Amino acid sequence: MKPKASAKPTAASQALSTKSLGPITLAIDIGGSGLKAMLLDAAGNPVSERERIPTPAIPTANAVMKELDKLRELLPNFDRVSVGFPGVVKRGVTMSAFNLHPTWSGFHLQLELEKRWKKPVRVANDAAIQGYGAIKGDGIEMVITLGTGMGNAVYTSGRLVAMELGHHPWKKFTYEDYIGRRGLDKYGKKRWNKYVLEMIDQLRNTFNWDRLYLGGGNTKKIEFKLPDDVTVVSNETGLLGGVALWRDDTLSEHATRRNAR
Repeated sequence: MKPKASAKPTAASQALSTKSLGPITLAIDIGGSGLKAMLLDAAGNPVSERERIPTPAIPTANAVMKELDKLRELLPNFDRVSVGFPGVVKRGVTMSAFNLHPTWSGFHLQLELEKRWKKPVRVANDAAIQGYGAIKGDGIEMVITLGTGMGNAVYTSGRLVAMELGHHPWKKFTYEDYIGRRGLDKYGKKRWNKYVLEMIDQLRNTFNWDRLYLGGGNTKKIEFKLPDDVTVVSNETGLLGGVALWRDDTLSEHATRRNAR
């Protein structure tokens, strides 16, 4: 769904949200091509439809904030906010965003949203939040997002281990240069699929995971048969994990450590 800027909240969103119990979380996922939002109840269950508007063509911090205001108007009834951001986040401040714009460096996203919306806000890396929406909390689980860039998160028994892989050297460049949208555009879908499968084999040997979850918009371009230990998850998991930032006061800070895509 791509609502116009002046769109009103959908009837379904309004009706569902009024039936919910506990604090309602507005979960937001900031992506390179789209800004998405959904309301979640205290248990992390969706209580609204997912809303989406395009990311600005020039995604400066100010331009994206204006669009987030429009997105918020579509889902106005909430108590708190969780935001997944495609870059390094530390204590609510976006430290970098390779796939957005340099103006995000040092931008206090958490504080700015709290000023605008008068609600408590927590911000974390988007891949980490997607992981919270996908994992079972058993053994070693890894999440890789295939979108504008390449995001990743690793969990042991449900606990996040902060790290960065997207910009780690691989072949002649980095994982993201081959697996992200730049790689898809440069090499074409056939070679991109080959690189994704090679990446899976490489990282399996490195992390010895029990389960790998693949998320992000480009998972729909996967053409090979998935290995038995790999699962594709829906884009909604990038929103469903938002409640995890409010379950433990230390969790949001843990999730914001260096884990960029």
